Amino acid sequence: MTRPRPHPEESAMNDRLPHEKGFHVSWDQLHRDARALAWRLQGQGPDEGAWRAVVAITRGGMAPAMIVARELDIRMVDTISVKSYNHQTQAEPRVIKSPDMDVIGDGTGVLVVDDLVDTGRTLEVVRSHMPKAHVATVYAKPQGRPQVDTFITEVSQDTWIFFPWDMALQYVKPYRGDD
Repeated sequence: MTRPRPHPEESAMNDRLPHEKGFHVSWDQLHRDARALAWRLQGQGPDEGAWRAVVAITRGGMAPAMIVARELDIRMVDTISVKSYNHQTQAEPRVIKSPDMDVIGDGTGVLVVDDLVDTGRTLEVVRSHMPKAHVATVYAKPQGRPQVDTFITEVSQDTWIFFPWDMALQYVKPYRGDD
């Protein structure tokens, strides 16, 4: 028995490299989007609109969390480190560094910040540690959106986001012609 051949468009989509369905984020864009996240969160905290702490999910959440903390004048900043990727392959998430739980408690008044929610598995782990925290991401994919309270930009599930810390400037050959 032979397998049916895939439709040419389907085959082309499956053969795409990650950068061909990519969303490239520059440092300037990340800064603007993280500030927009801070503006959206302003006045939303439980203590007369204020947040008592920010917890960044390392490593991707560190830059946006720093920007949000600066914009909202939050001085208590900590991190939680959840490893869920091996290069570009998603694995079972696990906490490898927790915040100071004596300070963070159940998460009441705490803002958890990450760069992106993809499948939501990392945030499930984080929420199990801080169930009352408010989770905010700069970017969100549909599968992970239920785990996020606030986000700025949604991209499709099959889009790979290239963050500025993952990139280097290099020459790119033009689509047409020989340069």
